[in-house]
Amino acid sequence: MKPTFLIRAIGPALAIALLTLAPAVPAQQQANTSRLVVGFSPGGPIDSVARIINGPLGRELGTTMLVENKAGANAGIAAEFVSKAEPDGRTLFLTSTGAVAISPALYPNLSYNPLRDLEPVSLVVSTSEVLVVRADHPSNSVADFIAYSKRQRNGVSLASSGSGSIPHLAAELFADVSGIKMVHVPYKGVAPAITDVLAGHVDGLFIDVPVALGQIRGGKLKALGLAAPVRHASLPNVATFNEVGIKGVDSANWYAIFAPKGTSAAEQERLNQAVRRALASTEVKNGLAGIGVEPTWTTAADLARLLRSDLDKWGRIIREKKITAE
Repeated sequence: MKPTFLIRAIGPALAIALLTLAPAVPAQQQANTSRLVVGFSPGGPIDSVARIINGPLGRELGTTMLVENKAGANAGIAAEFVSKAEPDGRTLFLTSTGAVAISPALYPNLSYNPLRDLEPVSLVVSTSEVLVVRADHPSNSVADFIAYSKRQRNGVSLASSGSGSIPHLAAELFADVSGIKMVHVPYKGVAPAITDVLAGHVDGLFIDVPVALGQIRGGKLKALGLAAPVRHASLPNVATFNEVGIKGVDSANWYAIFAPKGTSAAEQERLNQAVRRALASTEVKNGLAGIGVEPTWTTAADLARLLRSDLDKWGRIIREKKITAE
């Protein structure tokens, strides 16, 4: 109903009163909403996880949880936004390893410090990296790939989704411990990297298992080895690097939830337990299984230890290899 018609129908005084009260409902709704901030555009792996857990997590917290995408700067825009948010438990950051454990070493002038500006809540999932090659590549195992590399004058080429990404750092670890000669070929994202591996322009790449699973099951990519402590449930026949005697390649690309610094210990615990219950729900388990990952809950203290460990690990590799952002 248009305002002019409303005034004629019920009188100016009552119409003004009703129009004044109209914003009250949206304001009440807004007061009972929370934000799960993601540092990438809709449709990517982290966004997919966010949209699987936001409903159940919101219900556990007694709120409507909305996914808010703030893409840019390798999730740095989202991290900075959350770091400056009110520490009231209503703004949370779902991030992968990169923004909190790699970017601090990769970007010297980073506008946030994950240890200083964010509070750990819980791990959500942990995805393993797998070394893959095209289906007709002569290598059928990690040992084959190492032997193949030694027959090539310039070694092997390994693609990645970008300089300083987990796939890149995993490749550097592999080259170090195996002694192979490796040429790193960075791409702007994983899709073009996969395309060139399939086309035979690059020998292989390390990649998150869920991202590669469809191509592996479809016979387009061969999985040679898993950079993880144990085998992956979706790839039970693929041995870990540890199993074949190549130690020190483990490279987990975990997703975790953080809150703004200053969030009280009591609120951290409330959020942590809500995440635990949400991850244990059938809805979330089935949703995550559908994209090839399993729920992984931790205490806030365990996540804090993992963050510090990976900051040290990836920081050392970045400094030793003199890796810089593209």
